[in-house]
Amino acid sequence: MLLIQKIGRDFSNHIMGYSAISIIISTCLGGIAIMGALTMGAGLLSMMLVFATVAICGAHNAAILTVQRPSLIYKILWASIIINSLIIAITF
Repeated sequence: MLLIQKIGRDFSNHIMGYSAISIIISTCLGGIAIMGALTMGAGLLSMMLVFATVAICGAHNAAILTVQRPSLIYKILWASIIINSLIIAITF
């Protein structure tokens, strides 16, 4: 079985502990992504990257705060990690 699936099952079983860690991970990556986007200037592309970062991090935090299914929170966490990592790679 894939490692991601095993972690996903463990995430579902221990949602309270993983929620705190995932908020920290998502927010830290989002902050780095926004910093990188804003170093490019204040153009339309920069603002679109900032919007994408804020939207995905906000969606992840909202999913946790509104007590959504653990599988949904896990999927949004991975989307947040991937999108923010791509923005970081593009801007640096």
